[in-house]
Amino acid sequence: MTVHASGPIVLIGAGNMGGAMLAGWLKSGISGADLLVIDPGPPPAMAKLIADNGARHVTMAPADLKAGVLFLAVKPQMMGTVLPPLKSLVGPETVVVSVAAGTTLSFMQSHLGDAAMVRAMPNTPAMIGRGVTGAFANGAVSGAQRELVHNLLKVSGPVEWVETEADIDAVTAVSGSGPAYVFYLVECMAEAGRKAGLQADLAMRLARETVAGAGELLHQSPDDASKLRQNVTSPGGTTAAALNILMADDGMQPLFDRAIAAARKRAEELAG
Repeated sequence: MTVHASGPIVLIGAGNMGGAMLAGWLKSGISGADLLVIDPGPPPAMAKLIADNGARHVTMAPADLKAGVLFLAVKPQMMGTVLPPLKSLVGPETVVVSVAAGTTLSFMQSHLGDAAMVRAMPNTPAMIGRGVTGAFANGAVSGAQRELVHNLLKVSGPVEWVETEADIDAVTAVSGSGPAYVFYLVECMAEAGRKAGLQADLAMRLARETVAGAGELLHQSPDDASKLRQNVTSPGGTTAAALNILMADDGMQPLFDRAIAAARKRAEELAG
């Protein structure tokens, strides 16, 4: 992938998410010469990746540099400390991208000044290139900058742009937190299998591989989820018996409605 930016891509934080993005950028063909990583102590594997690919690593923001892209991949609770020293990196052509949950554009602007900014919400499957990211751009982001940010984000999976910044809270509730819901589904299926008489380890293996396989089928199939569900459900069969419980008025849908609403409310609270 060719980068058309006014300056280097400056990555702040090379932990799990930042490291995943860095690895994806390098794999996509971005030259290490176009990358600057600012992190006081990246994990050894990330430090090796940076060195092996000719990227530059520093612990503090250089005083004489303007970033083409300033990519913020630090924990939300660290943003208040991390942002002020980065203001010197923001020039008139810089686009700032944050993947920190609950960190609003207004909060970033209070530390970095007015700039082209994007809030993005990836999820943890980004670490294996199978994530999905919701993104919102403020009015200062140009078409070229949006395309550049889209290309940087899509190395970890599809990118979906939303119309308002508030929509990012809903994205956080659905896909940002969503992998945990799926993992808990595996736990619940395994526990139900144990209660049905299976050995606990066997029940877990069955549940884990079933969810992983169903997810891959959903990924590869052109059919939507409801069609795939119908395909595996024989009238009057075992699947139908289970779905009669899961799809009842007090089944999974109202439970998920409450769960997503709670997650969105918490995201709004974190945003202040």
